[in-house]
Amino acid sequence: MDVDWEAYGWERLADGVGRRRLPVWDATVGLVLGSRAVLLYDTGSSLSEGAELRTQIAALTGGRKVTHIALSHPHFDHVLGTAVFAGAEVFGAVGSDDLLGGARAREELRADAVAQGLDAEAAEAAADVLVAPRHVVSGEWTLDLGDRQVLLANVGPGHSGHDLALCVPGAREVVFCGDLVEESGEPQAGPDAIPSRWPDALDRLLALGGEEAAYVPGHGAVVDATFVRAQRDELARRFEVS
Repeated sequence: MDVDWEAYGWERLADGVGRRRLPVWDATVGLVLGSRAVLLYDTGSSLSEGAELRTQIAALTGGRKVTHIALSHPHFDHVLGTAVFAGAEVFGAVGSDDLLGGARAREELRADAVAQGLDAEAAEAAADVLVAPRHVVSGEWTLDLGDRQVLLANVGPGHSGHDLALCVPGAREVVFCGDLVEESGEPQAGPDAIPSRWPDALDRLLALGGEEAAYVPGHGAVVDATFVRAQRDELARRFEVS
């Protein structure tokens, strides 16, 4: 697929696979292009950020629309742009549908976004139209994008109660990890983290991707299996779990 990723500020990871590190919170969004479908992994921190992504993706792909969205976990900097992708089928880890469909979650996401520096009006506008996943993944779910298949894997809980990874096969497999892996800072354990299960979640990621995969953190540069394993061991020490 002849896509000029860099011209739009994206990083090419493989044929038809790219990602962009968004400003302010350095959250990653991923994009996988198939012959019949376009999959976006996470949607940004606001409706305006989502709209910018939508415009860029249309330019990158010659006018194609996002058909599928996978949400890595229900934190504001990864989900608040979803509503701008009208008609897309939205996937999330099991339980994220109930969470993001509730009034309490909307208020908590709005408040967290404002506390982290998002404009209050932008946070409220996005929370008001928050999109809950229609399709929930309890184990693994294979999506056929046309000439390629990708795997959604519920590998959590860990960083949150609802962590969903995306595995893209290829000459070098690409694994989008969400915030289960972070490179630009220490992994963040908020009130919804389940530290006792986090190392196990990284073991599952490593089993899915293997030693040669490229692992894409929720924040930071692409890493390898050695980095993920080291972070797994550090989390085990930090939270005193095996």
